[in-house]
Amino acid sequence: MSQTSTAPPAEPAAPTPEPGRSGRRRLGDSPVVVTALAFVAAIVVGGVLIAVSDEQTRNAATYFFSYPWDTFRYGFSAIWEAYKALFEGAIFNPGRASSGTIAGIFGPISETLVSATPLILGGLSVGLAFRAGLFNIGGQGQIIAGAICAGYVGFAWHLPPVIHLIVAAVAGILGGAVWGGIAGFLKAKTGAHEVISTIMLNYVAYYLLAFLLSVESFQRPPYGQAISNSILGSARLPHLLGGSLRLHLGLVIALLAAYGVHWLLTRSTLGFEFRAVGANQNAARTAGMSVGATYTRVMLIAGGLAGLAGVTQILGTNPAITQDIDAGIGFDAITVALLGRANAGGTVLAGILFGALRAGGVQMQSSTGTPIDVVDVIQAVIVLFIAAPALVRGIFRLKGSGAGTGQALAKGWNG
Repeated sequence: MSQTSTAPPAEPAAPTPEPGRSGRRRLGDSPVVVTALAFVAAIVVGGVLIAVSDEQTRNAATYFFSYPWDTFRYGFSAIWEAYKALFEGAIFNPGRASSGTIAGIFGPISETLVSATPLILGGLSVGLAFRAGLFNIGGQGQIIAGAICAGYVGFAWHLPPVIHLIVAAVAGILGGAVWGGIAGFLKAKTGAHEVISTIMLNYVAYYLLAFLLSVESFQRPPYGQAISNSILGSARLPHLLGGSLRLHLGLVIALLAAYGVHWLLTRSTLGFEFRAVGANQNAARTAGMSVGATYTRVMLIAGGLAGLAGVTQILGTNPAITQDIDAGIGFDAITVALLGRANAGGTVLAGILFGALRAGGVQMQSSTGTPIDVVDVIQAVIVLFIAAPALVRGIFRLKGSGAGTGQALAKGWNG
């Protein structure tokens, strides 16, 4: 009796991907592409708000169904003029450049970089803490602490020029480091949540500054206004493009700090500990790392970076300490770190972008009457889309891996 062998059933053939599908999936999974598209979407949303806030466009909308062209014409004109003014205030203004002077040619980009300098340093502070699994919401307090220390040394001490600048800068870095280190120490020793402790320290620093600005030894004569004595010239950061432009050495310091953070995280043992604790503190503890000591160290460094932002504010941009010396940088730095995905290079680019929006927003408001709040909306919408990559993919019809927000951010932050 013959036995017939039966061949095993063949494996079903893998489905052939549709042309272009794999390419769209790669684009959808790219953090750079998602970030760029989030910015584009935010610009579109901002354009709609500009059109709505324009009086001519609103008036034309009252007879939209009779003659819709007027509404679109006025709306597009308002958007064009507003974004044109934003570009001219942040990057290049042909009208001013025609004068042929350095201030006319480089004035807008100088203001952008001046605004970007403390944002970069603040973003590095927040991003570094993120990499260790901490949320440093205390940028405002750390910047104020750094500005207080650097400012006091800058106007109260009389030292030779170069030494005076170095001592004042070191004092500001130490002031911010101590302020950040308090939150790290509380986290390590008591388990106090860093979000709560850093927010409370913001209030302490804010009202400490308010008190100091009422003390005669700190306040500028004739002691009737909440402003400190002026910083001595020997402690000022030198200008990079001459006295007619505000761009100062702080930009170089910020770029060096960004490289230092990159080196720390990618090349040093301490940076490896930060990343290990941020990825999984239990595994790091099993490997013999001190999680508590890591929290204290990372907050000391993060606070020092924020303090350095305060240094650039008081020794480079502002001539004296006022109650608003932080200029909202502490909270904008969170946005910068998020947009830069806690990466040093990305934080630099995000800081420049937000510096351009700050500098250009002033020109946009003065030239076209567009509310500067539109810039704040654009920044907020960028963050909204960054935090919801699936929404960006859906708007631009891109395929992706379907990773959730937390996974996408972790992927971007941890490289």
